[in-house]
Amino acid sequence: MAIAKRKKIFFDVEIPLLKKNTQLQAYEIEELDGKFIRYDLTRLLKGKNMLLQLKVKVQNGKATATPRQSQLLPSFLKRMVRKGTNYVEDSFSVNCKDAQVRIKPALITRRKVFRAVRKALREKARQEIIEYVKDKSSEELFSELLRNQIQKPLSLKLKKIYPLSFCDIRILKVEKELG
Repeated sequence: MAIAKRKKIFFDVEIPLLKKNTQLQAYEIEELDGKFIRYDLTRLLKGKNMLLQLKVKVQNGKATATPRQSQLLPSFLKRMVRKGTNYVEDSFSVNCKDAQVRIKPALITRRKVFRAVRKALREKARQEIIEYVKDKSSEELFSELLRNQIQKPLSLKLKKIYPLSFCDIRILKVEKELG
């Protein structure tokens, strides 16, 4: 007895964070539940090489994608770091309203600086980000990251310690959902 061949078809997946739609291929829409999408944001962010990882959820026959991780590409960071500058990075987990997120800020000074200055920058950045994140949801964090609303105020506060040529969140990743 011959088994009928099935054909994969495209299903629309809505990305509310970007106000865009994309398409994924599957036999049935239920198969898309739990799948991950990697979305390149370089054109949206005017040349800032960033990848967004989204997780698809299917409810009532409609697929929506929620952000799980955003990441600046290493090639972009390599272009930013010049000779005669210092690169300062950190990594820490912090709880926001609905999830535990890992944040990795990346800071580049204008000139070479002492280790104590780099440490002060790292600690102040951590303190400011933890204070900022604690009353926001993970969706809000990704939205504000894309609109530069986290990086700009942070850069202005760190400028008092030492002026930076670059201040950004290298990785913002949801580690686990809370409640």
